[in-house]
Amino acid sequence: MNGGIINSVTRLHLVGYFYLVILRCTDPRILKKLNTPDIIIRDNKKRTCILIDVAISGDRNVIKKEAEKFLKYKDLTTEIQRMWNVKTKVLPVIIGATGTISKSFRKYVSNIPGNHEVKEVQKRAILCTAHIQGNS
Repeated sequence: MNGGIINSVTRLHLVGYFYLVILRCTDPRILKKLNTPDIIIRDNKKRTCILIDVAISGDRNVIKKEAEKFLKYKDLTTEIQRMWNVKTKVLPVIIGATGTISKSFRKYVSNIPGNHEVKEVQKRAILCTAHIQGNS
């Protein structure tokens, strides 16, 4: 990884043929700029890697946040493709505090392995928001 932004990779958990991984960077200059996604899934059979970043934002900022996530992980996506020789994509899972989702939300969630109910995700976001508001 000469000149790369990632210093080490730690495998977290092998699930079937998926690896959940942690990326580590020790260079402080890069560490300021490098924000790692919440979940990384590497599929060895399909030779793909999915970078998932989950966030709850204000309802008006959902689409803006999605665009920010794509830009934020552009360099990391390139580095992973070069390092592991896999097709890599970013899946921003952004939901508004009151359950607002973008038109692309269902498409992003459907690309994540497993079964996911969009209504359940929305319900969780609303309950978290209510819990936070109740503690204020």
